[in-house]
Amino acid sequence: MLDKTEDKHYLSLLGSLNTAVVLVDETLGIVYVNSAAEAILKVGFTKLRGNKIYNLFSDPTQSRRVMREAIYSNQSFTKRHESVQINDSKNNLIDYSATPVQSNNSSYLIIEMQAIERFIRINREEALSSLQDSSRSLIRGLAHEIKNPLGGIRGAAQLLNQELSDREMSPETLEFCQIIVTEVDRLRNLVDRLLGPNQLPQMRTINIHEVLDHVVNLMDAETRGSISLVRDYDPSIPDAHGDPEQIIQAILNISRNAMRALQGSQQLTPIIYFKTRVQQSFTLGGLHQRMVCRIDITDNGPGIDPTIKDRIFLPMVSGTGEGAGLGLMIAQTAINRHGGMIECSSVPGETKFSIYLPLKV
Repeated sequence: MLDKTEDKHYLSLLGSLNTAVVLVDETLGIVYVNSAAEAILKVGFTKLRGNKIYNLFSDPTQSRRVMREAIYSNQSFTKRHESVQINDSKNNLIDYSATPVQSNNSSYLIIEMQAIERFIRINREEALSSLQDSSRSLIRGLAHEIKNPLGGIRGAAQLLNQELSDREMSPETLEFCQIIVTEVDRLRNLVDRLLGPNQLPQMRTINIHEVLDHVVNLMDAETRGSISLVRDYDPSIPDAHGDPEQIIQAILNISRNAMRALQGSQQLTPIIYFKTRVQQSFTLGGLHQRMVCRIDITDNGPGIDPTIKDRIFLPMVSGTGEGAGLGLMIAQTAINRHGGMIECSSVPGETKFSIYLPLKV
């Protein structure tokens, strides 16, 4: 064991590092964990002491083999995108390096860990944002080309309707002109929806739970009690700064998607959960935020088709075959205008949309 004064001095140095460090002996039993590693593993050293380090990994047999080889061969190694889990907690993705060391005729392995989920999320956010920007640029160009002739078509149809009315044509003939006008208006509205909100957010102080309550009340009226709506609010969340109308629309679009998914499923007890939590030290749009509000909207439906999961925030993508496939794109655009973002995770039985909004504290 590490009980000499010099060894304790080294452990004190390891404890002061921001890098996550775990020290294991030649049996791969944990003998030291610094505070940075405790934060990644989400458990204290007291509970970890003596446990075999390889049991924390998703593939303990493989982890045990490579770590023992490192000690016996005195060779360092690095692993990428490894999954660690403590008890029944969520898996954490890490990169780690293992370096063998000798002390007092005993062999040890210093394992340096780096949590990478945050970097993966940031890269995913940047890729999605770039894709959405490209999509919006294309849509703006197409919208201009589409809307210009629509005005002329509508005007011509109205003039033709007047001309035919003067000639006392049959109502069936006049109805064709009205169909043209109606369809032109429908296309124009579709283009406007593709372009998203044409007004900048009217920012003011809002209570996020009042916004959610408004959405839940609307959903309750639409579902008529056929779907359970469960609220799980964190009362400590401070007021946010935003446009309540745009945030309501974003949450409502996501909630309606969940409703349609549940209505088309065989779920006997359909439920939509509305959950709020405060999240510390979060990155949004490349900017570090001290505190953000996370709104989770979760349903127990069949899940999102894996073939469209990576494209659900793009226009004209729909998992139900209903509507124009614009709801999630409009929601993401509205939240982006508030400096926030929306993430989605989905497996059969649980689809969760997480809205992140910065909190000014």
